[in-house]
Amino acid sequence: MSNKQLLVFDSGLGGLSICREIIAVSPTLQMHYLSDNAAFPYGGKTQQAVTARALEVIEAALETIQADMLVVACNTASTAVLPTLREHLNIPVVGVVPAIKTAAALTRSGTIGLLATPGTVAREYTKTLITQHAANTQVISVGSSALVELIEAHIHGNHLDINAVAQILREFDGQPGGEKIDSVVLGCTHFPLIRDLLIELRQDWQWIDSGAAIAARVCSLLNSQPTPLNEVCHVSRQAWFTQNTSTTEKLTHYLLQHGFDAPQLLPRSSQLTSVD
Repeated sequence: MSNKQLLVFDSGLGGLSICREIIAVSPTLQMHYLSDNAAFPYGGKTQQAVTARALEVIEAALETIQADMLVVACNTASTAVLPTLREHLNIPVVGVVPAIKTAAALTRSGTIGLLATPGTVAREYTKTLITQHAANTQVISVGSSALVELIEAHIHGNHLDINAVAQILREFDGQPGGEKIDSVVLGCTHFPLIRDLLIELRQDWQWIDSGAAIAARVCSLLNSQPTPLNEVCHVSRQAWFTQNTSTTEKLTHYLLQHGFDAPQLLPRSSQLTSVD
């Protein structure tokens, strides 16, 4: 596995939650993390805009990174661009989509929550997941770009406003049937990064995400076998950004905690189509 190259893509740094799960089961895998921070966040953009932007950035990255597989570690992008990527690329593409099926199987009350970006909540892909896997379950959705931006800013060194997070969660309570929720799907890869806080705020809810399932899928496709920790040597993992940013001490430390070196600017970033 040491010669396999994996490219993990997200608009921001939420995809690190997916990297964490992959590294846990395949610590020798060579990995690149690509954040399209120039266009962050994707959650409020149209499906057409997300599809065009993600395809352009990923194709530019693959000119530098000889990846054997791509993981789109962003629910918003995955629900928009997966078919297009699979049509254009000659490597396997794994997407991250809300774990609706898992939550519907686990709920005892028959009511689950979906916490995601507005884009993910609105996508036909997401609606189809609900129809196929939660037809007999009430699904209450909250789409929040604000929570994504709060977490991203926190990674870069800002204080995380716990009251603001709690207020976003209270949006579930204000909807019919909200009091019956017992499981909530984390439909954005940023959200598992604050799982401990979410559990503290709502201890009566199960918090469900796709991270472990995605890691298992990646390892299966790459024919990876678990590596004993005492046999793992240092593996260099590079982070790439599409826009220069002030690299704070906290950001550098956060990336290091997830196994990645300080970010570099992706070659050809200046040639990418400008974004609003």
